[in-house]
Amino acid sequence: MTELSYLSAAELSSVGTPTLWAVTIVGVLALLVLDFLVTRKPHEVSLKEALGWSAFYIALPLAFGAWVWGRYGSEQGVQYLTGYLVEKSLSVDNLFVFMLLLAAFAVPAVLAQRVLLYGIAGALVLRAIFIALGAAALQTLDFAFLLFALILIATAVKLLRDALTGHEQEVDIDKMRSVRLLRKVMPVVDEYHGPKMIIRQHGRRALTPFALVVVAVLATDVVFAVDSVPAVYGITEDPYLVFATNAFALLGLRALYFVLHAALSRLVHLSYGLAAILAFIGLKLGLHWAHGIWSGVPQIPTLASLGVIIGVLVIVTLTSLRATRGRAPAERQVVVERQ
Repeated sequence: MTELSYLSAAELSSVGTPTLWAVTIVGVLALLVLDFLVTRKPHEVSLKEALGWSAFYIALPLAFGAWVWGRYGSEQGVQYLTGYLVEKSLSVDNLFVFMLLLAAFAVPAVLAQRVLLYGIAGALVLRAIFIALGAAALQTLDFAFLLFALILIATAVKLLRDALTGHEQEVDIDKMRSVRLLRKVMPVVDEYHGPKMIIRQHGRRALTPFALVVVAVLATDVVFAVDSVPAVYGITEDPYLVFATNAFALLGLRALYFVLHAALSRLVHLSYGLAAILAFIGLKLGLHWAHGIWSGVPQIPTLASLGVIIGVLVIVTLTSLRATRGRAPAERQVVVERQ
């Protein structure tokens, strides 16, 4: 074993006891079931309804963060809150892609929240898988932190390059791999049939556009999981806190989408902010890896990370609002070629 023995399983500590894991997973599943029950009858979401659910899904993780702080101390509390802020910021970027996909597939307004909910459920499953893989990597691979750092820096460079070159384009449904594959497997009808994914037409089973858009949303979940899980591992090495931050950030997306739908197009500088945040966390991970070899290498405290992330988000929000002042809200085009 190399000098990076600090990555061994014995030292990869976690506040997550079996009981706490079980309670959390049951709670997340219960909230998902509640969301599916709320959306079982397709309907357009009013701003009042969206604001109410958004307030609930913001208050819940903040209350949980206060509990973590009181139960396990300020260090874990700051790690949780910082990780949650990072994941929430990245989830807003998810919403841009979801917004573009819903528009490209001409999803009826009454079905939008059900599509989003399938996307959220799929994202939770994928994040859980990636979190488990990440924890295993940290326990067995000496260079795991360096690998995560390189992933985040590469993603940051791509986001910055796309933002600088204006390489933001519309979704071409016919060129999406997931759509082409489904059309090869089964015929696809042109019209929606409520939330049904498969119908029988002329004696044959056929897919609906609803099935195509759900699969397209799930495909984007894979891409975002690759980015977001290493990002939060750059804040905390605790797999339980990583899962909790991801779960809470994702659960509120359905309602947040309808609250921010009109305002999303004004956040024109968000890509720059996310690129800066991912690059910063990548640097933090790289320094942490180097510190395990050379103790003289400095590390970035989590509290300092929290300050940097909040500062970046405030700056890009203010500059975005200034740049779009007086502009009518419009659909922002989002880079989706990574699908």
